[in-house]
Amino acid sequence: MKSTEEIIKRCEELYEDLNFTAAREWKDAKPGRKVVGYMPIYVPREIIHAGGMLPLGIVGGGDQLEVIHGDAYYQSYICRIPRSTIELGVGGNLDFVDGMLFPSICDVIRNLSGMWKLMFPDVYSRYFDLPQNFNDDIGGNYYISELQELRQGLEEHCGVDITDDALRRSIAVYNENRKLVREVYAYRTKQPWKAAAADVYLLIRAGLVLPVEEHSQMLQDWLAAVDAEDRPMKDNCRVIVTGLFCEQPPLNLIKSIELSGCYIVDDDLLLVSRWLLDDVSTEGHALGNLADAFLHHSESTSSKYEPVETEKGQYLVRAVEKYGAEGVIFASPSFCDPALLDRPMLQNVLNAANIPNIAFKYAENSGQMQPIREQAGTFADSIKLWSEA
Repeated sequence: MKSTEEIIKRCEELYEDLNFTAAREWKDAKPGRKVVGYMPIYVPREIIHAGGMLPLGIVGGGDQLEVIHGDAYYQSYICRIPRSTIELGVGGNLDFVDGMLFPSICDVIRNLSGMWKLMFPDVYSRYFDLPQNFNDDIGGNYYISELQELRQGLEEHCGVDITDDALRRSIAVYNENRKLVREVYAYRTKQPWKAAAADVYLLIRAGLVLPVEEHSQMLQDWLAAVDAEDRPMKDNCRVIVTGLFCEQPPLNLIKSIELSGCYIVDDDLLLVSRWLLDDVSTEGHALGNLADAFLHHSESTSSKYEPVETEKGQYLVRAVEKYGAEGVIFASPSFCDPALLDRPMLQNVLNAANIPNIAFKYAENSGQMQPIREQAGTFADSIKLWSEA
C-alpha cells in the first residue's frame, strides 16, 4: 500500500509541471487521442470523457510562471489568471491541446475565450454559458441546448462520437470520483490534523490533469493510507476559507493559514471537482440529468447566479454549522469581480449570525506570506479569546 507521503509527492510533481507531461503522455500513448482544456469553476467533463478524450483543467501559471507576453493582452487592473493562461498558450505549454472551454465565470474569462479563438484558430474554443433562470422549462431547456451544442461541437471538431450510452457510463465514472472527493473532504473535516489542507488541495488538483479513473484510484489509495499515519492534534481553530473558486492561491498561502493556527475544514477551491452535490442519474435522458443536477443539486458560489429569494449567503451560515467551523476567512484574488462584489453582502450575513470573519486578497504569484500569516494568526487568537469569554 502506498503511503500518503508517496501519493502527495506524485501530486506535487503534477502541480509543478506546467508542461503537463502526464496529459501529453496520455495523448501520445494512443493515436487519435484528444485533449480538451477547461478553465476553473464548472464544465460537464462527462461529455468530454464520453468522447474518449481527456478533460484537462487549466488554472493559470501560479507562482512558477513569469508573465511577459500575457501582460500585453490585459489591463493592469485585471486579475492575473487570464494573463498567465495567455502566457501558457503563447509559450507552447498548451500546444498539444485540441480544445479549450471557458465557462461562465466573469467578463474577463468571456473575453479570454474570444482571444483564444483569434490566437489559436485551429483549436476548438467555446465560451460555455450557464443559465441564470433555474426553472426547468426555461433555464433547464436552455442548459440542455448548451450541452447539446457542446457535444456536437466536440464531435465535429475532434472527430469523435459521443453517444448517450457512453455519456451515461461517463456520468457513472464521475459520480464515483465525486463521491471519493466528498469522502476526502469529510475526512479532513473530521480529523483536520491528519489531513493537511495543502495535501488535500494537491490531491484534488491532481484530478485536473489525470484521467478520472486514475485519479479515483489515487483518492482510494490516500483514504486507505491516511488512517494508518499518526499526526499530533494542535489547538487550532476551525475555519472555512472562501473566495478562491477561480484564480488559485499559491500553495504557501494555504500552508500559511494552517501554520497561523487554523484548521481549514471547508473551502471553495477547485469547485469543478465538487460542483455537483449528489450523484447524477444514469437513467433516462443523460443531458437532462446533467442539467437537473446543475440547476437543483449544485454548489453556491459568487460566479453562479442566484435569485434574491435563495437568501444569499445563508449557505455559509449553514456550512459553519455543518462543519463545526468557528470563523470564516474571505480570501479573494485581487480584482476578482464576482468574489469582491459579493463579499460585503456575505460578510453582512455572517455578522448578523455573529460568526467571526476576516478578509484579505492575494494573487496567484504572491510571494510574501508573512502578513497573511499574521492576520490569520490574529484572527485565530481572537476566536479563542471570544470562545473562552
